Amino acid sequence: MTKLRLRVASGTLGALATIFLTAAHAHEAPTETSKSEQHEEASMKLSDRQIAAGNFAIREVTAGTLSKRIVVPGTIVPSGERIAKVSVRLVGTVAELRKRLGDNVREGDVLAIIESREVADAKSQYLAARVAFELQETLFNRSKSLFESKVSSENDYLRAKTLFEDMRIKFDVARQKLFALGLTSDQIAALPQQPVESLRLQELRAPMSGRIAERRVDLGSLVGREGQESELFVIVDARVVWAELALPATDLAVVREGQQISVETGPGADSMPATIMFVSPLLDKETRLARVVASVDNPSHALRPGMFITAHIPFQQIQTDIVVPKTAVQSVDGQSAVFVRTSEGFEPRKIITGREDGKSFEVISGLSPGDRIATANTFVLKADLGRGEAGHAH
Repeated sequence: MTKLRLRVASGTLGALATIFLTAAHAHEAPTETSKSEQHEEASMKLSDRQIAAGNFAIREVTAGTLSKRIVVPGTIVPSGERIAKVSVRLVGTVAELRKRLGDNVREGDVLAIIESREVADAKSQYLAARVAFELQETLFNRSKSLFESKVSSENDYLRAKTLFEDMRIKFDVARQKLFALGLTSDQIAALPQQPVESLRLQELRAPMSGRIAERRVDLGSLVGREGQESELFVIVDARVVWAELALPATDLAVVREGQQISVETGPGADSMPATIMFVSPLLDKETRLARVVASVDNPSHALRPGMFITAHIPFQQIQTDIVVPKTAVQSVDGQSAVFVRTSEGFEPRKIITGREDGKSFEVISGLSPGDRIATANTFVLKADLGRGEAGHAH
């Protein structure tokens, strides 16, 4: 009887030991495989306010295009069609400055007023020629009427006609001289009504709309004389700028005028569309590079002349079912992953990527069209995921 009890107790102890060992194994640290499974099932709880503060740029997954492209550095310069140098065409003194450096101006705005004896003489000659012309025109019309009525001789008529034509030429020359000095037709027509003391003053007007980028004179400055400043203002309209690029001859085969490209000011900056407007047929003798100019719409004035930019010139388009930006992809346990938006926050999702270009990956598996993923600041989500795992480990 004693031996039998020992066997039973021994069997009971063995069973209990098995139970305790199983329980102990259940609380051991997860293996590498279980860690990977945790990543797939992990959910990062974040409030809507936290997500908004994180600026994660959540976007829906869609089909897209991968572009093989050339990446070229460049410089922003003012558009050659939207820059104006305002010069004086006469000798004088700056009597008044209406616009300051940095002011926005419209076409026709008065920038400055120049006091000049030259313009006073030209206006006086025009007014005198105008009066003489009008008088001679009246005399000619009278002589013509008398000749047609056979009251006066043909010689008198021809003499009156000659004087009239001579005065008309002098009047036209005086008027053209005012045009050469910068007066408009309306300004010339208004001269007879102006007071005499204003004849020495000449308005300098803006030839285009834009912003005063340079003002090279001060009040009272002498202008127009040899050795004196003649270009008083520089106006720039920066709503359109040029991107100047330099390409090697090997890349010119994939570049053409009218081609759509994109430019950006730095990594992570928003791209801006541009259009190639000029490809030089010549190569620089020293660098062996060709000058390429692209026109960029700049309504927000984000691009300023002198800034360095990077241009992306696509030359091959590949259509794919699912494309995600490279900024959305992080490495989790040695595999590519994105962070999918859930009702509670985000969850990491393993993906398999395929082809790529400079900014995007093709996704072969792991995502479906319509999934919403974070495309910016995803390194923050990866760091939070790592902290969460560290907490579970303890």
